[in-house]
Amino acid sequence: MFDLSLPKLLILAVLALVVFGPNELPKMAAHAGRVLRELRRIAEGAKADLREGLGPEFSDFDIDDLNPRRFVQKHLLSDLSGPGLDEAEASGPGSATALRAGEEPAFDFDTEAT
Repeated sequence: MFDLSLPKLLILAVLALVVFGPNELPKMAAHAGRVLRELRRIAEGAKADLREGLGPEFSDFDIDDLNPRRFVQKHLLSDLSGPGLDEAEASGPGSATALRAGEEPAFDFDTEAT
């Protein structure tokens, strides 16, 4: 979301030092830390309330799966030959495996038109 590299953070720190001064900067940092702790506490409370409201049927539900990026990575981009598939299932009909560079796809007589 924000592309903050080390040089950008240093510029922001120097700018904050100039704007707030050396006396107020520690107070501002402490206040920001308290605010962040409070926001985390509120977020954890909301997650706990959601889990409690969903009931025991959804005890294995991960709130982070609601993030669209994680949802796509988990359900659409996961490796098809991941854990849970044995060797016969992973190489059986209908399985998709990535080809290496320069590798030719296998010819399938059952799916090709004659």
